[in-house]
Amino acid sequence: MNHHFSKQLVRFTGLASIALMSACGNNNTTPPAPPPPQVSIEPVRQTDAVYYDEYPATITALNQVELRPQVSGFITGVHFEDGAKVRKGQLLYSVDAQLYSANYQQAVANLQVVEANVVKAQKDANRYHELDKADAVAKQLVDNADAALQVAQRQAAAARANIQAVSTSVRYTKVFAPFDGVIGISLVKVGAAVTAGQTLLNTVSGNGELAVDFNVEQKDIFRFANLLNGKQSATDSTFTLAFEGDVYPQPGKLVLIDRAVNPQTGTIKARLVFPNKDNLLKAGMNGTVRIKNSSSAQSLVIPYKAVIEQLGEYFVYVPGDSNKVSQRKVVLGKQLGSDIIVKDGLQANDKVVTQGVQNLREGVKVTIGAPAPAATTGASAPKK
Repeated sequence: MNHHFSKQLVRFTGLASIALMSACGNNNTTPPAPPPPQVSIEPVRQTDAVYYDEYPATITALNQVELRPQVSGFITGVHFEDGAKVRKGQLLYSVDAQLYSANYQQAVANLQVVEANVVKAQKDANRYHELDKADAVAKQLVDNADAALQVAQRQAAAARANIQAVSTSVRYTKVFAPFDGVIGISLVKVGAAVTAGQTLLNTVSGNGELAVDFNVEQKDIFRFANLLNGKQSATDSTFTLAFEGDVYPQPGKLVLIDRAVNPQTGTIKARLVFPNKDNLLKAGMNGTVRIKNSSSAQSLVIPYKAVIEQLGEYFVYVPGDSNKVSQRKVVLGKQLGSDIIVKDGLQANDKVVTQGVQNLREGVKVTIGAPAPAATTGASAPKK
């Protein structure tokens, strides 16, 4: 190695050492910590505003009967207009009665024959008993006369029972309305063949009142039990019914709570009854039951912008000691404008973070600033 190259190598090595030392010196420098995120907080407020709990509901008929013929034959008459109101006992359908009328006439004729046989057997028995008193006839003949009389009497009883059966069939050739109500669209026309107990003719449902069924969570059973046992007047607006925003003009009345909770859904069925004199409600309709909040205690509300959703659950951030926030799970209630009711998870003296919640996590220290002025329009409430 020549002397010039040796000097160059020493010089390069020295420069590299200086560079390495400089780099090591830079790694020992700690970057400044980011400032705590700035947030706004607002207190949990109390309110006594009236609000409604809503439940999806189905309208069903209190009285509903499927009409099926009790005899087989051909339809000979349809005595109503589809969808009309009917009265109890009104004739609705007629089934061809010729066969059943003929059977009835035959049964009556048969009864007359067997009744004549009874009269003859009775006379024979009386005659043999008179002869028996004078010991002028064999005992066997007397016994035979008594047996013949018993057979004739039993035949007469069977003939009378047969008359009742065939007369019932004659009555069953006419189908009557079982109660006051509304009849649907006829499923058979004149001339159609029908089978006893099988062919569906039509359906009649009561129209004076209709039932509205909805499911209640088991945690609310005691509340509804108190409503059921309390006094409800005809003008009590605790229970109302809505269809896509339109409220049914008359309030309903809670009449029953089912006997048991459904173990699969954890809910129990409750039933309201609504008057339906104008026939505005129809069985099978879907609506929304609105139940006025009747709690005497005030409700807790917070701005709904303070709520965050995680995997179907709802949380808020609450500032604590040293301005460190903690995440609090809450149960939400009804939306009231830009606020939302909190059913569980907060107390009246709590505060919640309302701005800057997106950048927070459990235990983060924050800087608390003044809340921003309320916007004239806000985002939609968190979906429940």
